[in-house]
Amino acid sequence: MDNEMVVNFPGGKRVDAHYNGFHIETDQSPKYGGKGAAPEPYDLFLASMATCAGIYVLSFCERRGLPTEGLRLVQRWFRDGAGRLERIVLDVQLPEGFPEKYHRAVIRAAQQCTVKRTLDDPPELEVRVATSGGESTARAASMLPVAGQG
Repeated sequence: MDNEMVVNFPGGKRVDAHYNGFHIETDQSPKYGGKGAAPEPYDLFLASMATCAGIYVLSFCERRGLPTEGLRLVQRWFRDGAGRLERIVLDVQLPEGFPEKYHRAVIRAAQQCTVKRTLDDPPELEVRVATSGGESTARAASMLPVAGQG
């Protein structure tokens, strides 16, 4: 099923996801009781932002026959005093000789990333409880803030 991901707990602080034939492993760092055997879930969130922008930039270049050897994206993120993610900066490092007339268009391509657009207009996230006997009536309201309230 393309819109379903199953998560299981193989031991320790490992939490793994199964989606569309892929097995995605996560672990916590030793600082948080894990073994550091896989990225932490938040690391995958950050990687999804950079790799999503990356495929948009790569596709932009390939469609125009622009050079991609040496093309690189470097992502940095910044937190506020409470540790909340405040800003993400994505530097697109273009190969030498990359035509300047495409610089702004490359930025626009990166900004079309589906992950970025999802953050711009977050979906509702509903958490429910299900048991082997059926679904519980316990539900939690959206965990994501309403625009302008978070």
